[in-house]
Amino acid sequence: MPALGRRSHAITKNELPKVKWEHSHVVVGTEGFVRSYCVYEAPSEEALRAHASKLGHHTIDGLHEIVGDMTPTDFPPV
Repeated sequence: MPALGRRSHAITKNELPKVKWEHSHVVVGTEGFVRSYCVYEAPSEEALRAHASKLGHHTIDGLHEIVGDMTPTDFPPV
């Protein structure tokens, strides 16, 4: 993961500056494989797919637009 993270950072800095890697959630699935859920800011789906293509060594299972955020503090106990 460290090498892939550094490569992703370099791609966004040097080749695709309009794509911003915000953060990733890394999990281990029940089958024992590591999976990541990455949050990017990008001007388009095509820009994200270009980043993924340059990065290599992974697949995109789906792209979803984030329309908002919430935390437990948004729902105080009554």
